[in-house]
Amino acid sequence: MMLGKIFTLGWLLPSSIRKKRYPKLGKRGHILDRDHTNHEKDFELPLFELSTIIKATNNFSDGNELGQGGFGLVYKGLLEEGQEVAIKRLSKTSAQGPDEFKTEVICIAKLQHRNLVRLLGCCIEEAEKILIYEYMANKSLDLFIFDRENSKVLDWPKRFSIIQGIGRGILYLHQDSRLRIIHRDIKASNILLDADMNPKISDFGTARSFGGNETEANTCRIVGTHGYMSPEYAGDGLFSVKSDVYSFGVLVLETISGKRNRPFLHQGCHLNLLGHAWKLYKEGRELELVNSHIVNSCHPLEVLRSIHVGLLCVQQCPDDRPDMSTVIFMLGNEVVLPEAKQPGFFLESNIVVNAEMSITLLEAR
Repeated sequence: MMLGKIFTLGWLLPSSIRKKRYPKLGKRGHILDRDHTNHEKDFELPLFELSTIIKATNNFSDGNELGQGGFGLVYKGLLEEGQEVAIKRLSKTSAQGPDEFKTEVICIAKLQHRNLVRLLGCCIEEAEKILIYEYMANKSLDLFIFDRENSKVLDWPKRFSIIQGIGRGILYLHQDSRLRIIHRDIKASNILLDADMNPKISDFGTARSFGGNETEANTCRIVGTHGYMSPEYAGDGLFSVKSDVYSFGVLVLETISGKRNRPFLHQGCHLNLLGHAWKLYKEGRELELVNSHIVNSCHPLEVLRSIHVGLLCVQQCPDDRPDMSTVIFMLGNEVVLPEAKQPGFFLESNIVVNAEMSITLLEAR
């Protein structure tokens, strides 16, 4: 099988960004050497000087730190014109070199969607590799759905809108973008929320792109997040669009329940969230999964349909899972849904995936 091209950026980059000509150095733009002029045609991004970034982040102060993203720290910045931005400073120990970094930026810059975080520019100066993104005022989805107080902010209509927005973003990556992209790390902390609580997918540090008729690939280096990885990827290193579908299904059930997909004891049974949702589904008690804060605002038929779709997405066999275009259609229309089969993971066990990484997985029943 041909392997897709690996992305080692952090968040997503759009296409409608103005070009700066190389060797001229402006207030925002700065290029270190003339070799970069070879990419003048392709590198259609505003280029920021390191001094501008340092000033915007108060010299990368701890007080400006927003969190840890893929391959580096993320800071809040304030540009001179008053614009708030998120600044991702790639780790100096990252295996990604300047040429690879530039290639990645050029490739991902061709993507643009309202449910993907937008890149505003970058900085390649001295030993620094920095990405500048739009600032997301409400940070990430996990800070709301898993927090007892913050979860009250998201009623059912807003959660359903977030679920649909995430689905549309993934569909764009899989089908409608110039590149077919598998994200490989769809999870609540990688879904950012703007001031109006619109979701935007971020952190493409582990993503892969496919060309031509490629639909799947395998790898011996498994990256991702426990609880969101599909069985075939976690166990065998095989990933495809159906891997992202599985992760999306987990995220749907987490958004509805307000619970993380981790093992817990329920009525004497050791189940994770998927096992718990599956048990309720088989017993016709799906509404018991709904978070208490959204019971009064929820539309029962929408909730039942969303839970059902979530369970269809996390089925054990990849071929049984719907693709994202079907998922979007099922979420938005009152149609007869197929019977959901058993989810991929139920019982917890510890296994070593490869020589480099040991992770806790869930064992299929």
